[in-house]
Amino acid sequence: MRIEFELDDLKPVIEEAVRATLEQINHLQGSLGDRMAFTELEAAELLGLPKHSLRDLRLAGRIRASRLGKRIVYSREELLRLLLENQA
Repeated sequence: MRIEFELDDLKPVIEEAVRATLEQINHLQGSLGDRMAFTELEAAELLGLPKHSLRDLRLAGRIRASRLGKRIVYSREELLRLLLENQA
């Protein structure tokens, strides 16, 4: 079974997903203070992705991350860049 969509059909869905994620990040900003970075799990949850999908994007060079000790962290700006870049 194959389902096909036109880009114009998916655009409202993508825009709504980006809007909802940006709202969630802004909401977290209030509750987390001026937090500059998020762990891989936190970033994946903000983006609505499984953690392994975010890791795959990082390993493919589609999103930049930093290592702090043993943790991989993503800046707020990098998460927003990824969202806006994939807005279509």
